[in-house]
Amino acid sequence: MAKVVVIKFNGGCKPYYFSAGGLKLAQGDGVIVETSRGLEYATVVCPEKEVDDRELVSPLKPVVRAATEKDEETVRRNAERRKEAMKICREKIEKHKLDMKLVYCEFSFDGGKLLFYFTSDNRVDFRDLVKDLAAVFHTRIELRQVGIRDEARLLGGIAPCGRECCCAGSMSDFKKVSIKMAKNQGLSLNPGKISGLCGRLMCCLAYENEYYAEAYKKMPKTGSTVGTPEGKGVVVSSNMLKMEVRVKIEKDGALVYRDFPVTALNFKKGGAESASDDESDKILQD
Repeated sequence: MAKVVVIKFNGGCKPYYFSAGGLKLAQGDGVIVETSRGLEYATVVCPEKEVDDRELVSPLKPVVRAATEKDEETVRRNAERRKEAMKICREKIEKHKLDMKLVYCEFSFDGGKLLFYFTSDNRVDFRDLVKDLAAVFHTRIELRQVGIRDEARLLGGIAPCGRECCCAGSMSDFKKVSIKMAKNQGLSLNPGKISGLCGRLMCCLAYENEYYAEAYKKMPKTGSTVGTPEGKGVVVSSNMLKMEVRVKIEKDGALVYRDFPVTALNFKKGGAESASDDESDKILQD
């Protein structure tokens, strides 16, 4: 086990491990670290943590220094310049009539590079755009094409649940999400109800999928016939948290609805999945 300091960049979610280098740091402190892009500013989220050596990339780089007031001012100045840089870049994109949507931009800590993120359905030849931007900002320009899920992560926003988008607030990496996860949880398969701000399936569908996948195997399918203590009936709905099933039973010419624990029912477990799963999954993910 190795002791590390955990940091995050630009308010992101992904944690990175560095050696404290003998510095006394506290949660929320700004620090300067060496990265592949040069010196960068980051924020301490955990000043000391023990991590398995297998999770580390050797050699472990040390924190260069704690951020000074001058460093903090540099970060604020770079943030203030971002709005103007976005405006100028949009004007240049319109001038060159490029099929691309500008999403976000950021200056490197030392101001030696300006990185623009954009989305596009097609491959974009932006060589002339880079020349124009370099002439305006007099620094190295880099344009990076990202996907629609990355756009949601960069911009952030409030999800249908009322909380910040998972990708922007708590997820370090994107997880694969499928329509089968929604089916396991008994959710509506209406794309508008199970899609996030990015238009893709909501990332949170994967959070409790392991439990629901196991519970789903133990439940009778909606519409199937089951045996109950009160006779045969048809499954109307299932509650996988309570492991209960609502059954419609015909009694004396009238329909009666009863809730039974799944252990009290007789039914054939398992069954073939819908042949349209893969097709529906593709429609929602594309």
